[in-house]
Amino acid sequence: MQFLFADCVLDEERRELTRASQAVSVGPQVFDLLLYLVQNRDRVVSKDHMIESVWGGRIVSESTLTSHINAVRKAIGDSGEEQLLVRTVPRKGFRFVADVSEAQNPERLSTDASILSLEATKPSIAVLPFQNLSGDPDQAYFADGVVEEIITALSRVRWLFVIARNSSFTYRDRDVDLKQVGRELGVGYVLEGSLRKVGDLVRITGQLIDASTGTHLWAERFEGQLENIFALQDEISASVVGAIAPQVELAEIERAKRNPTRCATAYDCYLRGLAQMHRGDEEAIGEAITFFKRTIEIDVESASAHAMAAWCYFWRKVNGWSTDLDKDESEGLRMAQRAVELGRDDAVALTRGGHALAHFTRDLDTGIALLDRAIFLNPNLASAWFLGGFLRTWHGECESAIEHFERAMRLSPVDPELYRMQGGIAMAHLFAGRIEEASVWAERSYRNLPSFLMVVALLASTRALSGRQEDARRAIEDVQRLNPSLRVSNIADWLPISRPEHIAVFADGLRKAGLAE
Repeated sequence: MQFLFADCVLDEERRELTRASQAVSVGPQVFDLLLYLVQNRDRVVSKDHMIESVWGGRIVSESTLTSHINAVRKAIGDSGEEQLLVRTVPRKGFRFVADVSEAQNPERLSTDASILSLEATKPSIAVLPFQNLSGDPDQAYFADGVVEEIITALSRVRWLFVIARNSSFTYRDRDVDLKQVGRELGVGYVLEGSLRKVGDLVRITGQLIDASTGTHLWAERFEGQLENIFALQDEISASVVGAIAPQVELAEIERAKRNPTRCATAYDCYLRGLAQMHRGDEEAIGEAITFFKRTIEIDVESASAHAMAAWCYFWRKVNGWSTDLDKDESEGLRMAQRAVELGRDDAVALTRGGHALAHFTRDLDTGIALLDRAIFLNPNLASAWFLGGFLRTWHGECESAIEHFERAMRLSPVDPELYRMQGGIAMAHLFAGRIEEASVWAERSYRNLPSFLMVVALLASTRALSGRQEDARRAIEDVQRLNPSLRVSNIADWLPISRPEHIAVFADGLRKAGLAE
């Protein structure tokens, strides 16, 4: 159903709002609130009824409700002063007062237009039935089970639109052109694969295709024993999802870079912010914050943009790049709190927002709980595992932290943030008393990002503790260049390390390397 009012069209089925024939980007809850007001335009709706309908009865602050009403008004060209479309009824609620006409949805857009529409909002993927190459028709059920597990797991990735099984399985046993599949299903990416069984060994291959160009983006092979068939399905689906989700994200970032229009949509701004964040240097982090703030201007409910902005403020702080530390901490904390509030069921928002929140408040228990919830929501999100590993490292849970880092590296072995995982596992080994292992992992991380202050400090400390004094001295020179204000005495203010003995061993190495007290 379409609702037409003023110069706006509200499309319920496609969840689109256009104004003066131009698409208007609104957050999902703002859209739901507008739709609720329009559908109940024959009466005044109370705040309680709106909260029950839009937020499912969860506790919502007065300021949050007010900001959403303001966002609705802004999206449709109204204001709190004029109230031409949405009227406030004192002590009662709100009423949609514009003249509204209803129309059935026109025929679906052409398939090419559908793809463009989806690409403008978020990436989309279809998982086709895997071919059974085993020569045993009875093994088709196993291949189908793997595909269904992959579809289910991908559906937990909130930024990814996943075609339902019933649609993608219509291509079973058909020789199809993947570009055509993309057009027919309106998706940007297609995952296809095959299964071959030899004795008790099963081999699964998968490949990710850019449906618009037919380009192969990723391919991998997985093997396992059939002894525990369901565990094998889980293992394969986790491996596939952990590998392809970052590949899709990277492909989307590259697509945004090639687009000459800067920040045409909230999603485009968000992708550009991610590209800068992954670079990780001082200038790039500043640009990332700008892009994420622009995303929030377009979509005030973007939990992920709030979380990424908060995380960038944390990254700026931990690397000593803040020119106004109090301001950065205040803004980072505000963004992190907003991300957690908006993204209770958003694994990405909980991951970055929860990690930043733990650093700014030094409340590691709350941060760990938020990261654990992110893993519950999306068990294949590598960043949730490795950032959860960092919090456990600071908390003193070294072995559990190492398990988290290792799981992240298995899920995403070519991740652009691999250097963070390597640096985290180095710190965990140091606190566990394994100096040489810590040094090896720190060296790996350093080669990937030489400006990572924590890792450079780790290099200095572990080199000194293992007797390589000259190498340690060179690392300390890099530390002092990266952050001249860092001292042995302020390590506890720099990183939220909870156990005194862990602070002591880190500090001892830095002191021996030549860092000033």
